[in-house]
Amino acid sequence: MAVTSAAPAPPGPRGCATADPAKAAAPLPPPQPADDAEAVAARAAMVAGLETSGEVRPGPVREALLTLPRQVLMPQAYVRRSAPDEDPPRWDLLDWSRPDDRDELLERLHSGDSVAIQHEGEPILGRVAGPRRGGAMTAMSSTMGMTADLLQLLDLRAGQRVLDVGTGAGVTAAVACFVCSDAGVVTLDIDPHVTAAARERLSALGYRPAVVRGDGTTGWPDAGPYDRIFVSFAVPRVPRALVEQLAPGGLALMTLGTSSPSWPGLAVIGKPQDGTVEAELRAVEFGHRAGAGFDRLFLSAQFRATITTADGWTQRSQLAPPADTARGMWLALDALHPGLVRHFGAEDLTIGAPDCGSWMRVKEVGYHRWDVTTRGPRDIWAEVQDVAARWRAAGEPAAYRIHLDADGAQRATSPNSALTWQFAPALGETGDAR
Repeated sequence: MAVTSAAPAPPGPRGCATADPAKAAAPLPPPQPADDAEAVAARAAMVAGLETSGEVRPGPVREALLTLPRQVLMPQAYVRRSAPDEDPPRWDLLDWSRPDDRDELLERLHSGDSVAIQHEGEPILGRVAGPRRGGAMTAMSSTMGMTADLLQLLDLRAGQRVLDVGTGAGVTAAVACFVCSDAGVVTLDIDPHVTAAARERLSALGYRPAVVRGDGTTGWPDAGPYDRIFVSFAVPRVPRALVEQLAPGGLALMTLGTSSPSWPGLAVIGKPQDGTVEAELRAVEFGHRAGAGFDRLFLSAQFRATITTADGWTQRSQLAPPADTARGMWLALDALHPGLVRHFGAEDLTIGAPDCGSWMRVKEVGYHRWDVTTRGPRDIWAEVQDVAARWRAAGEPAAYRIHLDADGAQRATSPNSALTWQFAPALGETGDAR
């Protein structure tokens, strides 16, 4: 496979697959199940809020979100009843069929927040509503603003073949069916309970996409190649199989990063008609959660308390910490010095390294003066300033080229090549992840 390192152009007509003229026309939505007047109003309010925030624009994705009844895709959903740090956590499973649950579930489904739909890998169909204790949520629908923004970037069009990797609640698959028609849509998930529920609920909407079980990183070549590929979980490197299943003129999107959830990147991968690959890693504010088998770092309640209140070695600095909006720098820091997690709830810039117990907090104490308090074997402040200086020398990029080398290695480089790093090798490969 020939590979170039140029950044992809915005999706446009070259990504529109219309082999059959009949498919070029916008598909007629299938008959919808009887809707609820309050749900219709809640959807309209949700979309209006997304429009106000700039996350939704006029177009087919907006129309899909207005049309698709979320209570059919998610007739049950979890709400947390325990405090954020309470252990074990407590949840309630709400059910649309129970009148006492409807108002709260209606609000939850249309809040724009992520919606938890599975606890500890349980079967989703046939569950009894009520309380759950302990364990963790194992499947969810992502935040609506991020989902809508990415689907609009994906530039879905009638007649395209779409691979939706990570089925979840089926929201992305439903939008793809609405816009492209279900004949060319495949939605893939590793969890058989997730796929069983999605198949039944998409069918209730009148859609019959291929709903299949499998490892999302290997894709589903049987129905490929695809004009659009959407991955709804974070990966540590670009899955080669998905690039190979991308059709000429196609576009793929996926969150790419390390085990830290703090500084995600969005991989935007295009394949021109000549079969080369153009890939770019964009520093973004929000990304998808890590997928199966991808260990995720986090700051425990005890560690958060320590790094916000404990004593350490304090130095006075005239160097300002990088701004939150310098996302290209923070993305590079995460790649070059992995293992760091930011405590976004802290008043001051606060970062910890859970694996070794190192931490840093930075407090502004005057004009061009900051107190930097650190503790542990890692000098996180030095790491931040080192990468910040390299990032400025690289022209302060907000995006990096992705190189998919012939030997399987993958690299990110700034436009002037002054800043570069390698992605973690795939299972069975060797190499320096930095």
